[in-house]
Amino acid sequence: MYLILVFAPLIGSCVAGLFGRYLGFYGSSLITTSCLFLSLLISVFAFYEVALTGCFVYIKLSTWISSEVLNVDWGFMFDSLTVLMCCVVTFISSLVHLYSTEYMSHDPHLPRFMSYLSLFTFFMLILVTADNFLQMFVGWEGVGLCSYLLINFWFIRIQANKAAIKAMIINRIGDFSLLIGILLIFVYYKSIDYATVASLTPFLQSFKVTFLNMKFDLIVLIGIFLFLGAVGKSAQLGLHTWLPDAMEGPTPVSALIHAATMVTAGVFLLARSSFIYEYANVVLCFITILGSLTAFCASTIGLLQNDLKRVIAYSTCSQLGYMVFACGLSNYSAGIFHLSNHAFFKALLFLSAGSIIHAVNDEQDMRKMGGLKKLIPFSYVMVVIGSLALIGFPYLTGFYSKDLILELSYGKYSYFGYFSYYLGTLGAFFTAFYSTRLLCLTFLSIPAGHRTVIGFAKDQLNNITIVLGILAIPSIFIGFYSKDLIVGLGTDFFKTAIYTPLNNVNSFDAEFVVWFYKSLPVNLSMLGVFSAFFLYTYFFKFLFLLKTSFVGKKIYNFFNRKWFFDKIYNELFGQFFFKFGYSVSYKFVDRGIFEILGPTGLTIFFSKIASNIHKMQSGYLYHFTFSILISITSLLLIRKLWLLFNYSIDYRIFILFSIVFFFLLNFNEKK
Repeated sequence: MYLILVFAPLIGSCVAGLFGRYLGFYGSSLITTSCLFLSLLISVFAFYEVALTGCFVYIKLSTWISSEVLNVDWGFMFDSLTVLMCCVVTFISSLVHLYSTEYMSHDPHLPRFMSYLSLFTFFMLILVTADNFLQMFVGWEGVGLCSYLLINFWFIRIQANKAAIKAMIINRIGDFSLLIGILLIFVYYKSIDYATVASLTPFLQSFKVTFLNMKFDLIVLIGIFLFLGAVGKSAQLGLHTWLPDAMEGPTPVSALIHAATMVTAGVFLLARSSFIYEYANVVLCFITILGSLTAFCASTIGLLQNDLKRVIAYSTCSQLGYMVFACGLSNYSAGIFHLSNHAFFKALLFLSAGSIIHAVNDEQDMRKMGGLKKLIPFSYVMVVIGSLALIGFPYLTGFYSKDLILELSYGKYSYFGYFSYYLGTLGAFFTAFYSTRLLCLTFLSIPAGHRTVIGFAKDQLNNITIVLGILAIPSIFIGFYSKDLIVGLGTDFFKTAIYTPLNNVNSFDAEFVVWFYKSLPVNLSMLGVFSAFFLYTYFFKFLFLLKTSFVGKKIYNFFNRKWFFDKIYNELFGQFFFKFGYSVSYKFVDRGIFEILGPTGLTIFFSKIASNIHKMQSGYLYHFTFSILISITSLLLIRKLWLLFNYSIDYRIFILFSIVFFFLLNFNEKK
């Protein structure tokens, strides 16, 4: 049963990808969607068996790598963390499949699209069910590959090509760091299984290693590299620029990548590696700072974006910051709880955005919409529900996880806890502001679009509407009904899946936080809602004057241009590496040094020697005898000199002298 859960999406992907031409649109959609709903059904049973009844399941499928030191099996581990992720991933993915059958029905390549979606889900399930770091890395790379294929699905669009390449390259930075971390684990632990690494970590907490000629604690070094892998995948500050650009793909892709799957893989890795991070306090502090800055910076960028999907994308980036700094404060369960809650309302927001875009003839600029409240009322209600859940409106899903994270951060009573609390609270205000701005510009303001487009906008009873209605239910209720189970006081939901020492548990401290600080995030969120509503409804002329003022232009450009991250990367790093790659790496090193020391130089050198030797072939016996005598004498002399100076002179000097002589010889020949 558990293997069907994992491999059903792969079967659907292979059938749709290989036989989609014969199955057609309807057949491909039916098979892939049926396989996903089957995985969802089994995930629910697995959740009951593993999480609720406490029956841990481990499956060893076969041997993958077997050597003297490294032994890796294809193993699947189902604990509470895994089955929770499986339920979220399969639920969102199955609804995205159903949504895509309607949204992409006009596309002639629908079977290929459905195949990519199912393959993406399969690799995500491999990632969350793996019992070792290497198998997890297979799923990690698989979702990266599928994200490239999905973002670049409309490959004739230049912007889609650029966005897919950007996502792939930036993720390579994080993936390379993750691979270094896995190699360090293998070198010093002699194993990469989660269980083995968890049991050996306490014995290696004071172990020192030399890296780049500097001494580091082994646990700290491994934790840093694993976290850098999470930074790339979960789009934390510095490597976050690929996430908004991924909006160039179809809207179902945006929902699948941003809701519960690819971008949350980094948070899952942090929770799964909790047994490492709890022995590396320095890394936890670094995680807290970067997550807090991400939550704050991404929310400020979302304030002044005009693309409908980009606003929601930056809200994803901001919410990922909350999850990450929750893990940095050792509240992994709260981070995972927010991950699962966030999946539902973020999928609702993205798929609702797709419904809006579908209704207004593929227009995504909010400034060209307006007045859609009466034209597409169902989509309006769905966006309102998703936005209220996102801003943490009381008693909706987001309220129970985001506010809990902020309470726990303040309840740490440490500098890093206060730092994350205040930045997260400001981020909550900005999130409420830009979510309300989105509602005002899209639905409540005066219509600003083309009459031929706005006039024909309407909701239709189809798969899109059904999916949005299903997603609205957990976006409202799932936080209330699952809080006590997952993160309630005294709950033992995660059991051994997440390791947190007793001295880092502060759930009880958070309960006694002063009421002012408990209610501050909600109060600021309400302030953000009302301020954005009144400004964009009644004082839009004041906003225009403010934006066109000297200071307003600077602020608007700074936030609208995303803190100039792309400009800095393109001009400082992109141009530098482009010039370096051509002038130094290619012309000087590859076509210069390697060619001279390699095939071209050796060919010229030995051709010249052969030509000189050929001239010595005079045909006289005494010339041959003289040459043999000189050669033997030279060899004996070199051997004697080597024996005399072997212990006093470094042999590398002779190699250096030979290279210099070789260069001089070629230089003289060219002159």
